[in-house]
Amino acid sequence: MEEKKASGVMSNEATERISERLSSLENLYFPRALQSRAADSSQRKAIFLDLLSRDVALFLERYGSQLTSNELREFDLLKDDYEINWHLKHLRSIMSPTTEELRMRSVTVKNRRRAYLDKLMFNGHYFSEDAMREREPYLHHDYVGKFQDHSGRGMARPGERWSETLMRRSEEAMLVAKIRGEQQRLGVAERDWIGNERIQEVEEEEEEEDDEEEEDEERRNSAHPLEAKDSEESTISAEELQDRLNQFTSIMQQKFLLGEDHEHLDYSKIDNDETLDDHWQREANVDAEEKYFEDD
Repeated sequence: MEEKKASGVMSNEATERISERLSSLENLYFPRALQSRAADSSQRKAIFLDLLSRDVALFLERYGSQLTSNELREFDLLKDDYEINWHLKHLRSIMSPTTEELRMRSVTVKNRRRAYLDKLMFNGHYFSEDAMREREPYLHHDYVGKFQDHSGRGMARPGERWSETLMRRSEEAMLVAKIRGEQQRLGVAERDWIGNERIQEVEEEEEEEDDEEEEDEERRNSAHPLEAKDSEESTISAEELQDRLNQFTSIMQQKFLLGEDHEHLDYSKIDNDETLDDHWQREANVDAEEKYFEDD
């Protein structure tokens, strides 16, 4: 590899101090060829000193994010080198970003999350109904679950091993417990708790019987028969259920975009993934083309 010498020279004291501190850090990146030689701090220090003597720009690229602002100032003697100066400016913009840099960073993060959302939707698992229900069981129940038949969730599925069925039943029991716990916390009437559907059905049947008795009594005491009272429907149509599922999915997508899925995803990897820029830039170009032809 071609060595890149800077026009200025850092002091030996500075390179020693920086290499010494970095050598005490764990989990730093080392190329595969050097990993066997980075077992202890003295070996790591020797690697840092060697790289600082050969290629300062590469050192900043690999380890610049680990430097303090005072350590970064030691490299100002070398900023006549274009590549070194680029790394110094980039690292300082991360340490102490301007208002404009913060705004641009926010825009970039939003675009990258939107691009990653598209990938998750295409993959189909993360935003599947089952996966979303696992992450937000009560929210799913409030929008969709209370209108669904839960009896099939614990039944064995075709091709499923008995151990898998038992595991799924255990997971289902935990989800139900979470939903009930949230219902209790919110003060939901006990008759409406998940799993208490039979209690509700019995109460509704008793209420219907009482209503029928009252109506019979009124008919007997009146010359004009009363129209039968419609009972409340506890079910909704397939179209309405799909609409509620779409609303629930939209809420879950917004939660992801706002960074509320940190328990399930590593946002630092998403927000710093430059490969996602290609995706949203293509999307922006397509949108711009469509708008152009619409306005034409």
